Formats: sequence, C-alpha cells, structure tokens
Amino acid sequence: MESLFIIKIGGNVIDDIASSDTFLSNFASINAKKILIHGGGKIATKIGEQLGIQPNYLNGRRITDAATIDLVTMVYGGLVNKKIVAKLQSLGCNAIGLTGADGNIIPATKRPVKDVDYGFVGDVKIDEVNTNNVEILLANNFTLIVAPLTHDGHGQMLNTNADTIASSLAVALSKSYAVRLVYCFEKNGVLENVDDENSVIPLITKEKYQQLLSENKLFDGILPKIDNAFAAIQSGVQEVLIGNAKHLLQNVTIHTKGTLIK
Repeated sequence: MESLFIIKIGGNVIDDIASSDTFLSNFASINAKKILIHGGGKIATKIGEQLGIQPNYLNGRRITDAATIDLVTMVYGGLVNKKIVAKLQSLGCNAIGLTGADGNIIPATKRPVKDVDYGFVGDVKIDEVNTNNVEILLANNFTLIVAPLTHDGHGQMLNTNADTIASSLAVALSKSYAVRLVYCFEKNGVLENVDDENSVIPLITKEKYQQLLSENKLFDGILPKIDNAFAAIQSGVQEVLIGNAKHLLQNVTIHTKGTLIK
C-alpha cells in the first residue's frame, strides 16, 4: 500500500510568517503523497475586526453567524489557502487549494441546535467523503491544501474544525493508502509533565493511554487530540503522530520526535 501523509498545521504556526515559511519549505520537500489541512482563526479575527465583525466564542469554539461564515469563507478558503498554495508553488510543490465544497470532497450537516446554537458549523458526513475525487488529484501528483470549510449540499458553506477534517480524510483514505496522520503544533508532543518540553511520551498504545489517564498525567487540552487519534486508528488509519511543527521532517520518517499513537 502506498504511503500518504495527512498533515494538520495549527493556526499559531500559520499566523507567524517565519514559522510558516520554514514549515512550508519542509512540507514541500516531503517526497510522498501528502495533504495539508490548515486553520487561520487569528487572521479571520483580525480581518473581521477591520470589517466590524466581532468574534464570539463559547467554550473555545467560534459561534459562526451569517456574517462570520462569509468572513471565514473569504479568509480560510481565499486569503490563507491561496497564500499557502502560492508559497508551495514557489517551492516546486504542485499544490491545489480546496474547501470541502470543491469536487464535493467533504459533505457535512449543519450542527443541530441543542444547548447552544453554533450557527453555520458543519459536522462531517464521514461515510460520504468523496475519496474518488481526492484520489484522482493525488494520482496526478497534486498536493491538496484543504481549508477548514465544508458544505451542506444545498449551497451553504459551513465552518468545520480542522482537526476533524484531518481525521475524517485520514479515515476515508485509509482504505486506499497507508495513512499517517500528523498533527503539528507548538509542543514537542504529548508531555508527561506539561511544564517540561523534554518529557515527551514517544509511544502511546491503548494500554499506555489508560495508565496515563488513571495516573492523571495528561493535561485536558491534549485529551481530545488523543481521543481523535484512537478513533482514527480504530477506523483504519495506521498511525497518528502528535508533534512540533519544527520536527515535521523527522515525523514523516520512522525516527519520530513527537508522540506516535498506534
């Protein structure tokens, strides 16, 4: 089975020009099929404020009203996505920028209103991810750059969590490729001691995870990423790596510097 790297880059790296340039240079040099999923929340907030659109968050999640879905469609699907594509083209990487609406690659449903109305937020229809169109692009040596936007099939764009898009694509494509899903952020991996960047746990199995939980060794912010990772592995993804964006090139080899979950 051919290898495929699905790499999600955190907004803090994309927002910083020097970090972003280094990361994209490293990404371009990966000699394998690859897909990049990006965010861009801080840039959306900054441009929104210039346009008089104030951000509204609840429990760390953006409430996406009618003005905000237009804003994030412009910023994520336009400005951020096309800047990444242009930079990668300059580095000899044949990138193509997409949202979930392009080629109908990621259909979603608007999140139902329960206690909170998150507005135009999409939950991915995992069984309907259009792997056929993605595979056509990969087979023709395109590198996909995916913005965190989906659509409802009725003309409405939806704001969707980039981590979720990454894991959904990884699960859907694991039927055709040996997928390693790589989450890149500012930390060196899953840390045994949150205050010690060198306390990276190199490998987490299901048994190790249960042990760490019982010993209360994991900080709350990392738990959703690990839960997402195990859910992806149970659905066919070979490996998930959580690590520092600076270590990308090591983390697409067998000599990983972050936390490998398998």
